[in-house]
Amino acid sequence: MRAAVVRKIGGPEAVEVLEVPLPEPGPFEIRVKVAAAALNPADAAVWGGFFGPLDEVECTGLGLDAAGTIDAVGTGVLLKVGTPVIVFHSPVQRPTKAQAEYLVTDLNSIAPAPEGMDLTLAATIPLNAMTASMALDHLPLRPRDTLLITGAAGAVGGYAVELARMRGVRIVAQGRPEDEEFLRERGATWFVSRDEQLSDAVRRFVPEGVDGVLDAAALGAPALAAVRDGGIFVSVRVDVLPTPERGVVVRHTSAGPEPTRLAYLSALAEVGVLTPRVAQTYPLSQAPEAHAQLARGGRRGRIVLVP
Repeated sequence: MRAAVVRKIGGPEAVEVLEVPLPEPGPFEIRVKVAAAALNPADAAVWGGFFGPLDEVECTGLGLDAAGTIDAVGTGVLLKVGTPVIVFHSPVQRPTKAQAEYLVTDLNSIAPAPEGMDLTLAATIPLNAMTASMALDHLPLRPRDTLLITGAAGAVGGYAVELARMRGVRIVAQGRPEDEEFLRERGATWFVSRDEQLSDAVRRFVPEGVDGVLDAAALGAPALAAVRDGGIFVSVRVDVLPTPERGVVVRHTSAGPEPTRLAYLSALAEVGVLTPRVAQTYPLSQAPEAHAQLARGGRRGRIVLVP
């Protein structure tokens, strides 16, 4: 089978598509025939060396989330071949991962795909919706509390707006000026442009500061300044956590395998509560070009590889 891998640290040009052996599922594992696999900043962290050198392994696979159909099952698995699933394949350094023609993963990493949804769209749900959901769990906000979401039109931020709306939270959404209509439709109460000084812009609407921040854009200290004394700050990146001040609790969140949560998020997407977005698709053979586009940034929605 073909798989997108890296064998050395570098830029997106380090991405290769190689022929590798077809993996076989072990006990309590399944093999998925991948229909689509999303690209995420975590992939850039692999080929950029954030997770460490690659010298000790022959190759490292790419891709944390995918959608497809069950192709084969290991012992102890009762699921039927042909079942559509979404996959959050969280282990980072594996020889092959989601950006491949086939993926072997365990039962804790899958959930039913949203019924009736194109699998290309469904592939963008697992990592980003799980990250948004877990981040909100670190923000014990009540209905009518105020929440700032930075990078609110991004993949994590967009899901966070929709999930926070379900909790009755009043949302200050930060994004580009052209994002305002999209964010208000998703549930934002107020909008601030990323071109504005963030704390001042937020305090126009919430003078005392917001109760919490989900810093999906990894802004750090400027976002912390928008939180009221004693509030809560949650970032999706541990490397940009600001120093706590004014009694503000500072936390980091990351997504891990939780099949029940993933199934719940898939069901929300099925009924239209969550809005998966695809910016562009590439065939698997053009994985290096797709990763180069990821590195350039600026897209709303995920880039997706289609084997």
